[in-house]
Amino acid sequence: MKHILLSLATMAIVASCSTNKLQYPEAPADNTVDDYFGVQVADPYRPLENDTSAATLKWVEEERALTESYLSKIPFRKDIRERLKTLYDYKKPGMPSKKDGWYYFYENDGLQNQSVLYRTRSLDEKPEVFLDPNKLSDDGTVALTGISTSNDGKYTAYTISRSGSDYVMDTETKELLPDHIEWAKFTDAAWQGDGFYYSAYDKPVDGKEFSHANENHRVYYHKIGTPQSDDKLVYEDKDHPLHFHSASVPDDESALIIYGGGEGLGSSITMKSLKDPNAKWVTVEPSQDYDISILDIIDGTMYIYTNYGAPRYRLMTASVKAPQRENWKELVPEGEGVLSGVNFAGDKLILTYDIDASNRLYVYSLDGKQLSEIELPTLGSAGVSSSRKHDEVFYTFTSFTYPSEIYKYDLASGKSEPYKAVEIPGFNMDDYVTEQVFYTSADGTKIPMFITYKKGLERNGKNPVYLYGYGGFNVSLNPGFSAQRLFWLENGGIYAEANLRGGGEYGEPWHLAGTKQQKMNVFNDFIAAAEYMIKEGWTSPDYLTIEGGSNGGLLVGATMNLRPDLFKVAIPRVGVMDMMRYHLFTIGWNWASDYGTSADSPEMAGYLLSYSPLHNIKDDGTPYPATLVTTADHDDRVVPAHSFKYAAKLQASNTGDAPKLIRIDSKAGHGAGKPVAKVLDEYADIYSFIFYNLGITPVTK
Repeated sequence: MKHILLSLATMAIVASCSTNKLQYPEAPADNTVDDYFGVQVADPYRPLENDTSAATLKWVEEERALTESYLSKIPFRKDIRERLKTLYDYKKPGMPSKKDGWYYFYENDGLQNQSVLYRTRSLDEKPEVFLDPNKLSDDGTVALTGISTSNDGKYTAYTISRSGSDYVMDTETKELLPDHIEWAKFTDAAWQGDGFYYSAYDKPVDGKEFSHANENHRVYYHKIGTPQSDDKLVYEDKDHPLHFHSASVPDDESALIIYGGGEGLGSSITMKSLKDPNAKWVTVEPSQDYDISILDIIDGTMYIYTNYGAPRYRLMTASVKAPQRENWKELVPEGEGVLSGVNFAGDKLILTYDIDASNRLYVYSLDGKQLSEIELPTLGSAGVSSSRKHDEVFYTFTSFTYPSEIYKYDLASGKSEPYKAVEIPGFNMDDYVTEQVFYTSADGTKIPMFITYKKGLERNGKNPVYLYGYGGFNVSLNPGFSAQRLFWLENGGIYAEANLRGGGEYGEPWHLAGTKQQKMNVFNDFIAAAEYMIKEGWTSPDYLTIEGGSNGGLLVGATMNLRPDLFKVAIPRVGVMDMMRYHLFTIGWNWASDYGTSADSPEMAGYLLSYSPLHNIKDDGTPYPATLVTTADHDDRVVPAHSFKYAAKLQASNTGDAPKLIRIDSKAGHGAGKPVAKVLDEYADIYSFIFYNLGITPVTK
């Protein structure tokens, strides 16, 4: 398929919607002015932070009506939705994991809103449904967010995306038990005996469920068969009410491990023996300066994954009798790539390394010696399913033009064989290619970027490019598959994914180079990616779209302000847009390790103010790209107030006549667990908006 220029009729509609300035709703405003170390900063749209007020709700409905009116005039919107539905309609099998004689795996038959959890005693038998999240709500908006089985296999606890609710079922009979935990958050069930540890906040004030600052994260123990009111408080830290606390118990149930987070770049660790009822808490690591995970405890030896003394991570061991950092011993030293995953597999280890943003898999002995490499098809991402309790290993592989395929790996022979392949009817992956390039950022740093496109594409400067980035929180952007992205590719579009500083692609130094008062590196990296695509003849500013979500929404908002001339369309999704106040909402304070806060110092406040998307929108007639802001009314991570205030300011500013709209989803959160129907609706709107404003009619058949 190849995109075509807009017809004369469509061009007339575009002229009426894009060239004539839209009449935007009047946002509720006041005269709020904040003082940051003597600097006065106006915040006129402060009323929009109250997302349950009558004025805000009225503005939201008016914005929804305006956006729907605009999008409904796009003649190919419905056809895009249908094409996306067709591309998405293929069976999506998940990787099996074996526990207590059962193989568990997720599978989606194509268009189910949520994937179903199945189980089977044998891989050759027809599986049975174990848990179907689609039955938890009428519209598929309630997702399964976590599942954990007791070590004896008797009970299964699962968490759903509705008020942090935990439920328990009898694993054998699948009977739902009376146990019900509310307001659990940022937690899994860590089993010990006939009960589990979990983390929870106090119930929020009515009306503030999605915006109230999260404080006093506590760890409780719930015994099966008892009400939540009887749960035992196990751990709290009254001196640090903003810290997270999560519990972990090794397979042998020998110890309770408490991780603390929220202040530094890593985790503190406290633990105590579960074998001795009189055991005292032992501090393993008091600071949150290092990323540390106790993977398991085997015969009194702790296996520890960490970046302490190794910016690209290493594997250590220690005795439970002397678990402090000074007693650790190196098992697998820091390597050339970033150690990003460790899995026990029988009497061996499978280690995942990131090398230039792609995964490699290696098999190691338990004494830390490399035995072999598991060869992967090409540049991509891999996931591993294995256990210390058996030798069966499965792994998945995915890349931009590889739907997630599942392989079975034989530890003894070192051979892989396909277990489940994925086919998308009517789409030939062989027609497309991915290449990796390294371009130069403003300060001379080489930045990797993946570029995916249809074979035979000409570098004529007129190809539509969809440039995506994130650049934060030590998150690596590895190659991955997206069914909805196929629509862009089949219409002659180029998908470019830049591995910006702030991510984890090259370890902690790469991450730190995009944090706090080095955050401008991230924006410069993204701008340089766009400039590279133009310089190399792939595209031009008239065909360039940028998109990013959450921290990536901040990225899009900031780069729009810095270089509005470089992009035709911008899609900032669920972005952190108010850098002066982000830390005051829900878990925003937890992002201070990457961003710093406006309360830290005059220098930090000034730096944040210099790039905060909300505060740097030009108002002098400088043309901005056509912009579609997206958010959701139930987002309790990046509260919708960020996008509300940003959209209101953008619409009120003199930034040219290109549309500045906000799409506000209902009964949706930050993105995880979003039902398929809502995903298709959202991307139909995003692609319609993009192609419409690029002046291109996409082929949809």
